[in-house]
Amino acid sequence: MKFRQKPREELELNLIPLIDVIFMLLIFFMLTTTFIHERALNVSLPVSNQGSEQRAPVKDHVIEIAEDGRIALDGHILDQSALRSALVAVAADHNPVVVWADANVINQKVITVLDLVRSAGITKVGLGTTPIK
Repeated sequence: MKFRQKPREELELNLIPLIDVIFMLLIFFMLTTTFIHERALNVSLPVSNQGSEQRAPVKDHVIEIAEDGRIALDGHILDQSALRSALVAVAADHNPVVVWADANVINQKVITVLDLVRSAGITKVGLGTTPIK
């Protein structure tokens, strides 16, 4: 007796649900990732009793001052004249500036940088510290 064979259906892999899941995971990780400023210099911040553990928001511009006097703005090492022109461009953003000065840096260097920030027209300035735990 000859049985009639059913025609075989071709197997098909539907990728649309998989793509949806991957897309949702991508959105989840993008929203929950902590954004950290790129550091150009190794700066150990001074300790403060009143400091908070709040990190500078991503939109803030960060000026780093190393112990040896090198200065970096947003991860790029600059000299004093280049910093002056870069701060004029930063002032147009109207975003705050945070100064991360090493605990052992000479005070005159910090005052010079703060003067450059003020002369560029930036009024929202903060100093980075490490809170005591």
